[in-house]
Amino acid sequence: MKLVIAGGTGFLGNALAWTWAEEGHDVRVLTRSLQPGQTRHEPGTGSPGISRVGWTADGAAAPEVDGADAVINLAGESIAGKRWSPARTQALRDSRIVPTHALVAAIGAAAAPPPVFISASGAGYYGDRGNERLAESAEPGEDFLAHLCVEWEGEAQKGARPGTRVVLLRTGIVLEKAGGALPELARPFRFFAGGHIGSGRQFMPWVHRHDWIEMVRWIVDTPAVSGPVNVTAPHPVTNAEFARALGHALHRPALMPVPRAVLKIVAGEIADALLASQCALPCVALDKGYHFRYPEIEIALRGIYGDA
Repeated sequence: MKLVIAGGTGFLGNALAWTWAEEGHDVRVLTRSLQPGQTRHEPGTGSPGISRVGWTADGAAAPEVDGADAVINLAGESIAGKRWSPARTQALRDSRIVPTHALVAAIGAAAAPPPVFISASGAGYYGDRGNERLAESAEPGEDFLAHLCVEWEGEAQKGARPGTRVVLLRTGIVLEKAGGALPELARPFRFFAGGHIGSGRQFMPWVHRHDWIEMVRWIVDTPAVSGPVNVTAPHPVTNAEFARALGHALHRPALMPVPRAVLKIVAGEIADALLASQCALPCVALDKGYHFRYPEIEIALRGIYGDA
């Protein structure tokens, strides 16, 4: 297959690209690190393997999209790491909406459009929902991340046309030892200072990176899947339950909670996202037959850390 990935150099996209390349597929990773039109084969990925292709999110992706078996849009700056100033929130929006618009335009211009366009979103779509169990049919929330996800998904949906289905990945926190959020979440525990955040009662949607990768691959191979998909484990946990499981996996106590007021001072507006509760359930995936390798948090963390 020919797979095109925008945002394929990050924590998720790079692992997805290598998984496909190891099976002998032709993977084209769109990147701003090369000039538009430039192509560089990734050493060690075999043939055809991974080719990095320069683009600027201005429609230059059209030649790669044409004839692709799937286009996967993972472009977007991380919501973590910086305070949410007006300039920052605008950058978070633009880094998602502009590339998505460009890919939709490329699909529309393609002589042979892809059968499936998979576009990232987030469980933040639901806002702060307490203990409510959230299937993909649930209404969106009202905070900044919810509004951002609604706009992002709306732009991606414009790629739908006869012969091209659109799938929206409402991803939870993706867990893996070597990247993403987990190293930051684990750091206090390594210094015996770990604990839950805020009240700890908020639900924290999560998924192991292995299941995230395999679910995307499953979506490509499953024509019956379209629309929003919660990419979250089937057994959600509260933040307190996650903290206890993480402490157990690292052989550390989970006795040092971070109060809401302290988190607001340290993290700024992103604290609201960390304290939001989303009991998001992967109803579409389970209904259509996806089987999770890591359905429970204890199993996932044991797989990640082993004997720590």
